[in-house]
Amino acid sequence: MSVALLSPAFAVAPSEILADPKLEARARAIASELRCLVCQNQSIDDSDAPLAKDLRVIVRERLKDGASDAQVRDYVVARYGDFVLLRPPVKPETLLLWAAPGLALLGGAFAIYAAVRRGRRRSDPACLTPEERAQLQALGVSTERKEP
Repeated sequence: MSVALLSPAFAVAPSEILADPKLEARARAIASELRCLVCQNQSIDDSDAPLAKDLRVIVRERLKDGASDAQVRDYVVARYGDFVLLRPPVKPETLLLWAAPGLALLGGAFAIYAAVRRGRRRSDPACLTPEERAQLQALGVSTERKEP
């Protein structure tokens, strides 16, 4: 198996790479936290989209100008909003986004509980009409309530 297949595939072109390895490492770290607005499920570091390339260039230019990592992120967020972050911050506007998995889990648990409870109620002999009891007795099925 080729070593190239084992290493992560980055879309960064050689012409984009900064000469300073420390600045390049910072650029890669920031780019891995920013969402490609075209692909939406990739970071700009992984995306081949032209907009992702433009964002990578902006990140590197801002770093070369002496901006801190936080300043670079803030600059991109100011232009594109929290959606550009792969891990958006928890705040009132994004609260539903963060709560959605828990709400879905609670909804699923409630649905299972309701289905089980409904199934138990349907099997309760006390809910049978006299005609249904007579039909079951004719088939030889006991209609006596069984305690769990």
